[in-house]
Amino acid sequence: MDLWNAFWVGGLICALVQILMDKTKLMPGRIMVLLVCLGAFFGAVGLYQPFLEFAKAGASVPLLGFGNLLFDGVKEAIDKEGFIGIFMGGLKATAIGISGALILGYLASLIFNPKMKK
Repeated sequence: MDLWNAFWVGGLICALVQILMDKTKLMPGRIMVLLVCLGAFFGAVGLYQPFLEFAKAGASVPLLGFGNLLFDGVKEAIDKEGFIGIFMGGLKATAIGISGALILGYLASLIFNPKMKK
C-alpha cells in the first residue's frame, strides 16, 4: 500500500504542477520556487510531516519535500547553534541532494553535449 500511495500522491503533485504550468503565465523557475516555499511553509505549520508519513517518497521526492527538508534543517540548526543556524542549517540538511544534482548534471552534460536554444 505504501508504494501505491507514493505513486498516486507523487503523480497528483506532478499533474497539478503541469496544470499550473499550462494554465498560467508563470515561468518554470517561479513554479519551482513556489513549490519549495510551499514545502517549507507546510513544514513550519506542521502539515507536512503527516503528509510525508502517508505518502512516503511520493511526498519527499518532489520539490515540496526539498522545501520541507530545508525548513527542518534550519529549525534543527537554530536549536543547536542559535542565530547562525539560519544560514547553515538548510545547506547542511540538503547537501547530499544538492551535491548529487550538481555531479549528475555535470556528468549528463558530458555525455549528451547540450546546446543552448536560439
